[in-house]
Amino acid sequence: QSWGRGIRSDFRQTVATWWWQEMKNFSSKTIAVSLFLFIAVIAPSITFGAVYAKRTNNYMGAVELLLGTAWCGIFYALVSGMPMMINGGTGPVLTFQAVTFELAKSWDVPFLTFNAWIGLWVALYMILSGFFDLNRFIQYATRFTDEIFAFLIISIFILDAIGNPASQVGLMHYFNPNHKHHTDEEPEFESENPGNDYDYLTVAFFSLLLGIGTCFFAMTLRGIKHSPFCCNDAIRGAVTDFAITISVVVFTLLKEVLFEEVPTEKLNVPDSFAPTFACCDDACLKYFPDDCPDQEAAVGRRSWFVDLFDLNGKSWVIFVAAGPAALAFILAFLDNGITWHIINHPSNKVTHGEAYNYDTCVSAGMIAVNSLLGLPWLVASTVPCMMHVSAMSEKTKEGEVLHVQESRLTGLLTHVLVACSLLVLSLMKLIPLPVLYGVFLFMGLVALPAQQFWQRILLFFMQPSKYPTTPYTVFMKDERKRIHFYTLIQLFFFGALYGVKTFKPIAIAFPFFILLCIPVRIYLLPRIFKESELIVLDGSPEEIEKFVEDKTDEELRQAMEEGDEEDEEDEEEEEESEEDDDDGEGDDKAAPLLSQTVAPERPAFDPTPATAANMDVVATNDQNDDDIIPEENVALVKTDHGYTPEMFEAAHRRAGRSHSRADRRRKKTVSDLSGMFRAPQETNWSHV
Repeated sequence: QSWGRGIRSDFRQTVATWWWQEMKNFSSKTIAVSLFLFIAVIAPSITFGAVYAKRTNNYMGAVELLLGTAWCGIFYALVSGMPMMINGGTGPVLTFQAVTFELAKSWDVPFLTFNAWIGLWVALYMILSGFFDLNRFIQYATRFTDEIFAFLIISIFILDAIGNPASQVGLMHYFNPNHKHHTDEEPEFESENPGNDYDYLTVAFFSLLLGIGTCFFAMTLRGIKHSPFCCNDAIRGAVTDFAITISVVVFTLLKEVLFEEVPTEKLNVPDSFAPTFACCDDACLKYFPDDCPDQEAAVGRRSWFVDLFDLNGKSWVIFVAAGPAALAFILAFLDNGITWHIINHPSNKVTHGEAYNYDTCVSAGMIAVNSLLGLPWLVASTVPCMMHVSAMSEKTKEGEVLHVQESRLTGLLTHVLVACSLLVLSLMKLIPLPVLYGVFLFMGLVALPAQQFWQRILLFFMQPSKYPTTPYTVFMKDERKRIHFYTLIQLFFFGALYGVKTFKPIAIAFPFFILLCIPVRIYLLPRIFKESELIVLDGSPEEIEKFVEDKTDEELRQAMEEGDEEDEEDEEEEEESEEDDDDGEGDDKAAPLLSQTVAPERPAFDPTPATAANMDVVATNDQNDDDIIPEENVALVKTDHGYTPEMFEAAHRRAGRSHSRADRRRKKTVSDLSGMFRAPQETNWSHV
């Protein structure tokens, strides 16, 4: 839908149709999810903000990222077409803007001005992509690409919580005696506590306790919903909704009340709401106090508005910025598009429509404004988006999504709280940083099991006979090595993406490696794997369901054909056995009756109640036919109807032979197939 028709269509199908309903569906879940998202949003904002300050010489920092997160979140919640998305700072975008800083430094151009021109070019590219419906190419991204990208983002959250080997972020780094927190805290602690030495191991172990405790206590509370505890469903639901909030409050109080003397690391937030860059002089080119240590105080802080023409006389930078902007556009376009693609997957039951083109233009506007204010660019943040949809979902005990409460209020209230936090930054310092590491770990671990990629990684360590029942383990059970080979290919691209993102000299090429996954899936994998294998490994739920139905019908037909052949063989065996029975002793009266094709005529039904006088109890216990007529098979036969015990016994022998072992096996095969493939709700089709 080129020439803007896609944008208009997206607006009509989403905002014009669902806006009012999404603005009024308030419930207790709205408050609980808003508090959870506030913690989930503000923690990475402050953490990423500290990294921004380090990588950009404090031109951008925690305040800038919090401000951008607040206003973009409020704006997006009110006007976007897909309000379940959460925008924020991401590792790939941070890496790109850090590379931009180094490039501006090498060209002797003010960073904020250079960054602003790149951002304006990116916004123009994004508007054009929405106008010409370039988002249709996102549909070529299958589960193969989605899972690699989502697993990368989830891994960043988990590694940043436990201990990122590429940085000094994470709980395990506290065990390093040269950690920055220990070197900064030791002199202050010993001056305030004379006679007491600073013990970094105590701080490290207690920080680990806070982080792990916050995570697993929240996961325990989250699992109460399907437990028998806490009185009733309403209370269990409330505890589940407020799980992460309760956990953060409990472990923060634990630190402040019982272990106040342990100097754990606090959030590094400024004391007041102001730009991070403090100026040494009126030109504001040097940062106070690092660049002017002899100066007592800063002259002022940088302006909130970027001067677009402060280029040191290098006007050509305006046009040269279009080149790096093309790379930034690919990054933002794929970051947004793949995250939207993951969240709108049918298994998530998000039903209020897609608005790829319209929301691309909304995102372009946010990037343009942030560039002019000197704020970091924000794109769709994969893990918070996944957590938002998961928290607003009603699920079965097995994890199947039944319904999603799609609302604009959660995103709106969350970012209003972020905006309010800018006015009380000193209160944010009360939350220990290890507790927020626990939140990171919780978000990563909760999102991880929904990834099919992760489920297939676990197969490397499982006994093959204990594999879970999934389409690929059922239909590829004789080719398990090919399942592992497919997983290894994804692991290769995941490792390549993580390596490129971590290695600074080539980090700017990160968008190309994401883009490379799409043609690899389209052109290379079909040469390696069969079409049926790619369907069960990488197909959409609709493709998998159709494949299972077709495969089930085929299996049923084969089972029925085999059963018919076995029935014919059984009939031949029955005829032979009947001839043997005719020659046997004791069946003289039964043989004429059994050889007839028409049963003897019975007299009219006698409503007279049966009594012991007119009933014969026939209990047959033939030692030669125990497998046909069990000992407990007792029958009552009315002697007035002309049947004798011998006739009854012979008839049962014939009926028992007709139900041969092969026939029972056929019925069991049909039953197993029907039970396995006619109940897709028992199989985990989800991939996010």
